[in-house]
Amino acid sequence: QVQLVESGGGLVQAGGSLRLSCAASGRTRSGYTMGWFRQTPNVEREFVAAITWPAYSTYYADSVKGRFTISRDNAKNTVYLQMNSLKPEDTGVYYCAASDNILPIFLMRISARYDSWGQGTQVTVSS
Repeated sequence: QVQLVESGGGLVQAGGSLRLSCAASGRTRSGYTMGWFRQTPNVEREFVAAITWPAYSTYYADSVKGRFTISRDNAKNTVYLQMNSLKPEDTGVYYCAASDNILPIFLMRISARYDSWGQGTQVTVSS
């Protein structure tokens, strides 16, 4: 199983930026999908973005498209989520997830398709 550790969360004003990191270690496979999800107390875990490995296919939720960018550094086994133009509704605990397989686009937003999860990092956007 892959171990995932997120970092980079914090408090930021609306319109600001944050970059989240997710470092992967352990039994990494040659091909898989990594995603970011977020959760708030009143909402179920929500898909944010995903990227496939080693191909560079990316997929975003409509709510973050054009503001967030997911990327990866192969040498560091790390995935990033650059978040710009943040809004108060982006507030939540952000989780990194890894699937043992390369997921087709129509499955990337389904949390049950991911096999490993990080501990989460809090992002708070003030108005």
